[in-house]
Amino acid sequence: MKKIFFLLLSTCMVITSCKYSKSDVIVYSAPEGEALNEKFTVSVNGINVPVYNARVCTEDIQGRHEAGIISLADSAYDIAGFASFDLKKGAARVSISVSDLITTARILPTSFGIIPTIKGKTITFEVDTPQHVTVEINGDHIRSLHLFVNPEETDIPDPNDPNVIYFGPGIHEITSVPVGDNQTVYIAGGAVVRGILPEDGKDRVEPSFVLRGKNITFRGRGIFDQGQIPRVKGRQTMNVTVDGFKLEGVILCNSSIWTVALRDCNDVHIDNVKIFGHRANSDGIDITACIDVLVENSFLRTWDDLIVVKTLRGVTQEARRIHVRKCVLYNEIAHALSIGAELTRNVEDVLFEDCDIIGDHGREWTLRIYHTDAATVKNVRFENIRIEESVQFASLWINSAVWTTDTERGHIEDVVFRNITVNNSGYQLHKDFEFLGYDADHAIKNVLIENVSINGRKITQEDVKINPPIGSRESKEGIVMNEFVHNVTVISE
Repeated sequence: MKKIFFLLLSTCMVITSCKYSKSDVIVYSAPEGEALNEKFTVSVNGINVPVYNARVCTEDIQGRHEAGIISLADSAYDIAGFASFDLKKGAARVSISVSDLITTARILPTSFGIIPTIKGKTITFEVDTPQHVTVEINGDHIRSLHLFVNPEETDIPDPNDPNVIYFGPGIHEITSVPVGDNQTVYIAGGAVVRGILPEDGKDRVEPSFVLRGKNITFRGRGIFDQGQIPRVKGRQTMNVTVDGFKLEGVILCNSSIWTVALRDCNDVHIDNVKIFGHRANSDGIDITACIDVLVENSFLRTWDDLIVVKTLRGVTQEARRIHVRKCVLYNEIAHALSIGAELTRNVEDVLFEDCDIIGDHGREWTLRIYHTDAATVKNVRFENIRIEESVQFASLWINSAVWTTDTERGHIEDVVFRNITVNNSGYQLHKDFEFLGYDADHAIKNVLIENVSINGRKITQEDVKINPPIGSRESKEGIVMNEFVHNVTVISE
């Protein structure tokens, strides 16, 4: 019997070993001199994976607001961890250890259906497809671990190609890099590129990468970190005005202000990008006056807006055909998916779909059209969105604000909220829906709310309330609107 038992045990060990092969994953070593995270130890299929530090907003709400003050923006933060590897084929067994005994562990998004096994100070789980997961151990949602499972890279550019700006494994420093027609910026796995100030210290506005022209690519598995540039310098990570722009795979951290700033672009594809930003105005992706944009399979955790569509004064075109899908979003203080505030040219055909919002600890709205100028915003859809936390759920708003530049107000028309669930854990929403038009000539028209559930309660037509008493319970629950909102239809299955 003992022989049979050991034979079966050996067979199981062989099967497990075959299922989780080291050759099925690619892990990139950290460059020498890069400080790594001390809280988490990670391995995948038996290979150690370096865990990097990510600056994130503090748990304290006052500390989050202090990060918006320029003098405090570089010190008001906490530290999370992130790790990354490529999955070539098959399945990967992930092991994560910490110094304390693990009592609880959550793998987010919940929709991925990953349930970890807990044993002492270690958790294990399996991933079998490229995806971005967040691990919260013992209830710590601030100092969490973000694990990025990438698809295998193909067509890696030649470092000797004159049209390739190549950053190989190791630590690099740049001030501002111009990128032109038909060029590729490549940051290899195991590379950390740091944005720094020039020696004279006078650089205040030049982005770390300035991309202008046609057919430009920015890609890789490495890291760009702008954490050494003070917030007072106000420098974007990348400023992009390109027809035919591809951004893929990289991890972008600590931008002084907007991280990926797209302006007057056509034909943009952003795929599998990971962004951290802890400082005020460190938006994730700003799609400003762009046409034909697809953002997908990405992860964002920033202080300010995560993915936002704008048409600032001075742009040369409208914003049309914007599609955001299959992203995992962690909203620190502002909006997760939004349009506005600056909307001086029309915005039309925007689809936010199939996204998971795993955290929202902010002061703004999770989903929003925030209209402070004179354009018409039309045909916007929020569909198939799963929200784990939300302080204020959805807002359509027309009025003036500090960002206003037009003398007239605008219009919002034809908006859909469809197949959305909000499942808050630990607290209730402050507000559900709020729709506020400006006046009779600048109204919100034609809104469809279909199959939306908030904390297990279906939203119905009976939830519509026009001008409830300010400060009352009725002014926070359901669909609150003023008299300048017309034709709101609610369908509940």
